[in-house]
Amino acid sequence: MALPAVVEPFVEPEAQSLARRGWVDRLLRRPFVKPALAVAMVAALWLDAAREGVAPGLGAGMVAILGAGGIAFIIGLAIGWSNRRTAVPDAALRRDIELPRLPVFLRFDQRRVVVVGGGTVAASKIPALVAAGGAVTVVAPSVSPAIDRAHVTVIEREFRPEDLDGAWFVTAAATPAVNRQVRDAAESRSVFVNAVDDPANATAYLGGAIARGGVTVAFSTGGQAPALAGLLREALDEIVPADVGRWLERAHELSQKQRIEGVPMAARRPQLLETLNHLYETRDTRTRS
Repeated sequence: MALPAVVEPFVEPEAQSLARRGWVDRLLRRPFVKPALAVAMVAALWLDAAREGVAPGLGAGMVAILGAGGIAFIIGLAIGWSNRRTAVPDAALRRDIELPRLPVFLRFDQRRVVVVGGGTVAASKIPALVAAGGAVTVVAPSVSPAIDRAHVTVIEREFRPEDLDGAWFVTAAATPAVNRQVRDAAESRSVFVNAVDDPANATAYLGGAIARGGVTVAFSTGGQAPALAGLLREALDEIVPADVGRWLERAHELSQKQRIEGVPMAARRPQLLETLNHLYETRDTRTRS
């Protein structure tokens, strides 16, 4: 079985490129700025027309409109700047949510996995790590009875950076201060960290997952809303067919056949859909007979 995880890719996030937009683009996103600019432009055109005698007698009124447009522009700019200063935390959170993540499924094959923390939260994460083939080591001053010592190695003491030597993956389920120490130690060793309910100290995010018949579907909210990921998992659990394992078998058989026959990539997916439809047509025929 593989462990669903979401890790940060080594690519330039789109959000960073958006953050480098010019000042004009940022200004136009402020409240009232676009309407104020429209009013100012119309007023300027009317004022110019009045000066040229195209619309005599309207100059004074247009001056007033132009002045009102300028005032509206200044007000919009002030409000936009105020929002920019007061909404920094929300903007930072939005940028974090928009950062691209690369969904992957990890297979540890008895590679070293470290869990920092010995409470019930840590205990809830260990079974999935063990099921994914991890050789799990738990580091904590005290270890909950909920942790099955038969399947893990336990080190009962405070966390030390050298505990991550040789580790492939780390789950931090301790206090934010300890989680930060874990992240610092992990970064110096190029190891991903899943900090439970602590996205600020995480570089990998586990999600709600469905594993059925060899097919795994996972949801992640980047650590921002784990409960939402769980709700999405429950919803999709009602949709994924109970016999999805048969889909996987047929898809695997067809894939091997297509490679041997040299079927073009563009034609492979339509053939798979036809094969799966035939699977249910055959089943319905047997049921009627």
